[in-house]
Amino acid sequence: MSVVARRRRPVARGCAAGLGALVLTLATACGEPPGEGGAGPEGGTAGLADDPQIVWAVTGADRRIHEEVVRLWNEENPDRQVDVFFLAPTADEQRQAMFQDLQSQAGEFDVLGLDVIWTGEFAEFGYIESLEDLRPEVEGASLAGALDSAQWQEELYALPYSSNGAFLYYRTDLVDEPPTTWQELYDTGTAAAEKAGISAYVGQGDQYEGFVVNFLELYWSAGGELFDASQENSTFLEGDAAETALEFMTEAYETGFYAEGFDSMVEDDARALFQAGEAVYMRNWPYAIPLLEGEDGEESAVAGNFAVAPLPTFTGEGTVSALGGLNNAVSTLSDNPELAREFVVWAATDPGAQAILADNSLPPTLLSAYEEVDDPNFELLGDILSQARARPPVPGYNALSLTIQDHLHPAYLGQGDPAEALEAVDQGAQAALEHE
Repeated sequence: MSVVARRRRPVARGCAAGLGALVLTLATACGEPPGEGGAGPEGGTAGLADDPQIVWAVTGADRRIHEEVVRLWNEENPDRQVDVFFLAPTADEQRQAMFQDLQSQAGEFDVLGLDVIWTGEFAEFGYIESLEDLRPEVEGASLAGALDSAQWQEELYALPYSSNGAFLYYRTDLVDEPPTTWQELYDTGTAAAEKAGISAYVGQGDQYEGFVVNFLELYWSAGGELFDASQENSTFLEGDAAETALEFMTEAYETGFYAEGFDSMVEDDARALFQAGEAVYMRNWPYAIPLLEGEDGEESAVAGNFAVAPLPTFTGEGTVSALGGLNNAVSTLSDNPELAREFVVWAATDPGAQAILADNSLPPTLLSAYEEVDDPNFELLGDILSQARARPPVPGYNALSLTIQDHLHPAYLGQGDPAEALEAVDQGAQAALEHE
């Protein structure tokens, strides 16, 4: 039986409305919208320590937050100073800069701030130290999904630092209660959209990492598992999860449940449409909340008329969000690995350091941080993150992501054979384990 009813209506295939499409990278798809930051001083560190003993290389996005974390460490450890090198805000440039440092044997960076999907790749190349002996420091204290993203083949190579998860945004003036199943979301969204004369659903449907995340959330919520427990074999096609997820996206697009231009939407396109009052539901990261509330002079047609909820599942049980964020690893070229190890433990477990993240709307990974903030949305995010899934940090994840984009994006648009597309992804998943 079809996942969604076939109620067809004419659908225009134009570009996303609202703000012009932004070229967002993997980092944005992990939950980092365009923000403050940029690379650090050309060829040098940020100058936060007079006599730094280690250097932390981390994204220039959320620069002010990372600076505050380093300053706290330096205040508490005046004889063991840390400086920070701010990489470009985009994930591809971050990865390239760290690879260049490691491949050239320059060894400028002691601690590497890694996107959660890079663990396996850096570990396989021998670029980061095993931190398996530090597992007792974070197990039970950090978000389980974040910990999963920091290991490769059941060995810990990084420690969690920051996280992110997705909300379902919904119009409280159009929907009585948030849906718990994807079928309910489709039905209530379609009815409310037709009544209000707006679109039902906006999200990340363009051919980029955000699309991969949106697909995986459907796939996982249908019970799918990309790999076996030992991460040695692809299990992408076991069961019917892959077919269920692709069928939902295909029919949602064909029937017009997805908003006009969904196939070219990224995070801020979706946010702009929802903020303009042109959609019933939206899948997006927490960064959109203050914008939708009209803070800092933002104009918002939905201020006071929206709320957030967990993403639905196909069964109505629980929720599944793709996990975003950063983990900290120790470079194998570090001249001071013991201090680097101490810093990554501190950044993961110190309540003060993790509170800096929470106070600045960057989701922490320390579980206790979610118990100390009097904010219902933040508490909800903690619940979502406790059930979130890490995209597999296998060595060939970037290649797997491109395979999903190249085959499933045209398939859900009706431009490719679904069975062939799913088979190609299964083969790409196996190759990702072997980094082919």
